[in-house]
Amino acid sequence: MFDQFDALLLARFQFAFTVSFHFIFPSFSIGLASYLAVLEGLWLWTGREVYLNLFKYWLKIFALAFAMGVVSGIVMSYQFGTNWAVFSDKAGPVIGPLMAYEVMTAFFLEAGFLGIMLFGMGRVGRKLHFAATLAVAIGTFISAFWILSANSWMQTPVGFGVNEAGQFVPGDWWAIIFNPSFPYRLVHTVFAAYLTTALVVGGVGAWHLLRERTNKGARVMFSMAMGMIALVAPLQILAGDMHGLNTLEHQPAKVMAMEGHFQSHPEGAPLILFGIPDQEAGTVRNAVEIPKASSLILKHDLNAPLNGLDTIDRADWPYVPVVFWSFRIMVGLGFAMLGLGALSLIARWRGRLYDWRLLHRLALVMGPSGFVAVIAGWVTTEVGRQPFTVYGLLRTAVSASPLEAPAVAASLLTFIVVYFIVFGAGTGYILKLMGKPPHAGETGPEAGRGPIRTAGITPAPAVNPARTLGAKA
Repeated sequence: MFDQFDALLLARFQFAFTVSFHFIFPSFSIGLASYLAVLEGLWLWTGREVYLNLFKYWLKIFALAFAMGVVSGIVMSYQFGTNWAVFSDKAGPVIGPLMAYEVMTAFFLEAGFLGIMLFGMGRVGRKLHFAATLAVAIGTFISAFWILSANSWMQTPVGFGVNEAGQFVPGDWWAIIFNPSFPYRLVHTVFAAYLTTALVVGGVGAWHLLRERTNKGARVMFSMAMGMIALVAPLQILAGDMHGLNTLEHQPAKVMAMEGHFQSHPEGAPLILFGIPDQEAGTVRNAVEIPKASSLILKHDLNAPLNGLDTIDRADWPYVPVVFWSFRIMVGLGFAMLGLGALSLIARWRGRLYDWRLLHRLALVMGPSGFVAVIAGWVTTEVGRQPFTVYGLLRTAVSASPLEAPAVAASLLTFIVVYFIVFGAGTGYILKLMGKPPHAGETGPEAGRGPIRTAGITPAPAVNPARTLGAKA
């Protein structure tokens, strides 16, 4: 029954499915690891128990998200050998070492200190435990560094040669690692991870504030999350704009697909807000557009000419409808995040951050939006690179393993069933943990100003002098 499907298309869909699942967890754990480090640092600095309780609250969730990210990443990596053997052979001399560096630096660092972070509080000193938390947070960033370097090289390949076997071989590792699109992609992705985490934390805080407005832990997490969104959302939009200009320079076909520019515009290109891209006809039907605004954004000149896909061989076009709409989903959610951050600043200024229920409902609705945005951004990047695996050099059609469609379809169906069962259960348990209210641990205005308490050790109850004297009398 699967003979009617193309094996290449199935292999691409399988990789897209597994990567999409995998990307959800690192985009959350990267930001959450840093958030945990901030919470523990604030606890050590101020002695406020609310920060310690929030650290414990999110630590369990981080452990689950981290574990699911590792498992899904291992499964995904096997596909390089099973479904993409030609790509692995041709690009392996460059991609292989970059992936190995990620394992030897980031993964070893995370794995080495994760146990101390999860189980060491109360068993090791506070400073050592905080150092372990910092090491895990730094490890997640280093992991993103190497993975994004490898992906960026596939987008903008430089610093290599080609040997007699047709393999890409490294010539200049500095040029390979710090390829032209890497700095922009790294900043854009890390900001996306921080926003994703802040939106989840803010959504959870909003949920508990809607149920119990006086919960101290919910107030603290909501305040911190809204502050992060207000700070990072505008920076992310700026980083995205710079990344887009870099993409225009090195991958113009991708930007043409994002903008829906099938035709060239010698006297200023319009910004197409919405429409229905028609790949076959080479046009965007029912387009709603702003005249010359695309030239203003991309060239900072209303009348600047912009080339369209009509200047590129049709065989080298990406699939425009997917790129066009995934880009708009990402950008639309980005501006929604900017609006949420602005509303939080207004609420903070008016002293209504904890009792403005409209803001809490909006934050709750926006909670999952970071995941949607990062998946949409990934689709824009990867589908926009097509029809190449190594941009301009190695076509996707010749990168796949010589497999029959039924074999790929069987593994794809297995992945779909197993992923939804295993990771669905894990995600359900994470949501269950998020549904429990955080324990504040502070009941009075002076709470937390005493000596720092070590986790797992319950201090002796305070003695009430009046009650003691009364008992003696």
